[in-house]
Amino acid sequence: MMTSKTFRARRLPAHGVESGWAALLPPRTPTPELDRAITVDVVIIGAGFAGLAAAMQLADLDPRLSVAVIDADVVGNGASGRNSGFIIDLPHDISSGNFGVDAVSKSHNEIVVARTAIQHYARLAEENGWDKDVFDRSGKYSVAMTDAGTEHLATYSSKLNSLGEPHQLLGAEEIEEVTGTRSFKSGLFTPGAVMVQPTALVRAIADLFQEPVRLFERTPALSIETSSSGCTVKTPKGEVRAGRVILATNGHAESFGFGSGELLHVFTYASMTEPFDPSTLAGSRKWGATPAAPMGTTVRRINGADGDRILIRSRYTYNPKIEVGAGSIQSASDLHDRKFADRFPDHRHLKMQYRWAGAMALTWNSVPLFGQVEDRIFAACACNGIGATKATAAGIATAELVVGHRSQLGEIFRSFEKPQALPPQPFTDVGARLNLAYREWRAGRE
Repeated sequence: MMTSKTFRARRLPAHGVESGWAALLPPRTPTPELDRAITVDVVIIGAGFAGLAAAMQLADLDPRLSVAVIDADVVGNGASGRNSGFIIDLPHDISSGNFGVDAVSKSHNEIVVARTAIQHYARLAEENGWDKDVFDRSGKYSVAMTDAGTEHLATYSSKLNSLGEPHQLLGAEEIEEVTGTRSFKSGLFTPGAVMVQPTALVRAIADLFQEPVRLFERTPALSIETSSSGCTVKTPKGEVRAGRVILATNGHAESFGFGSGELLHVFTYASMTEPFDPSTLAGSRKWGATPAAPMGTTVRRINGADGDRILIRSRYTYNPKIEVGAGSIQSASDLHDRKFADRFPDHRHLKMQYRWAGAMALTWNSVPLFGQVEDRIFAACACNGIGATKATAAGIATAELVVGHRSQLGEIFRSFEKPQALPPQPFTDVGARLNLAYREWRAGRE
């Protein structure tokens, strides 16, 4: 006989100030919050990349399934609407370490995971006529500010060659033609990446739901109760009774007791300039570039009706309480201003109009918190810093697991090890902060 268990949320998400992506869009009218008791086949907690993908996949695999998606906030206000808007199809780190047979196999699996996510969004974009302001298969650049960064890109290029992946190395003049600035020494273009307006993307998906899939915003999960008859998710004004629960809350899985001692909670920060006259900066009006060095600075140029803007993302902090204060944003803001001036010296007079932070959940061995974590409860958590691809794919794979569907993606996720336990305190706190500070220092100008 199954023992009843209750998993209570120790805290609710605190996303902080509005992101620039959300500020550029009209305010969202949220779906009604849950104010009664309902019964469904599956309840999904979290309406970010993972939760939305899981809901869409469940509807595709079994249109008869009744599904409730609940989110503590308005769709797009969470971490999925706070990133830089890159959906990247290639591994970040294939230019480091040995590149033997195991590494090639791992890289191929990472590519399958990423491209499954991209294809998921590409199909939705085509079916629903999304324009390129929401989803753009434009490819992306990696850029180098230093000779060491240029060497890193050259090494990365050689590994891409060994994988048979198309790409193009760019010299200083070629990357200047793209970016409009002479600050970059070199670049590397990969055509498979996608650029999105992340808040607009997740909003667009949420707006697609129709019976028997329902979305309830501003409906936090306060507890999950399991018993032999099913699960009950309690909310402030109602409850959801379901046969199965999908936890798509990334780091907040730990708030319910799942992944305790296994998840590292890290925030990254972004700033977006005020609009400027496009004619004052040469180059393409729309591009995105990741740094040549890990933990470096990501840059995007976006264009709108009121002019163009530059987004700068840099700085990573360890925040075990899964929230950030004004001091952390101010410190990151000072860094962003210096990074922006270094890259666009002729535009250093531009002010940053929006500044925000977004949460990530990492594991010691860089694997997701995935699969059945308790009777009737499944997790699609721990994005490991690549949420748009890995969280989306985790949501798809979890939906497949729930209904018993087999796929290459599912086999990859089932092959992952379990998250490793973190070192005991205070070693985790001290080690995480020192590691992030060292890696940022090592990135230097990049």
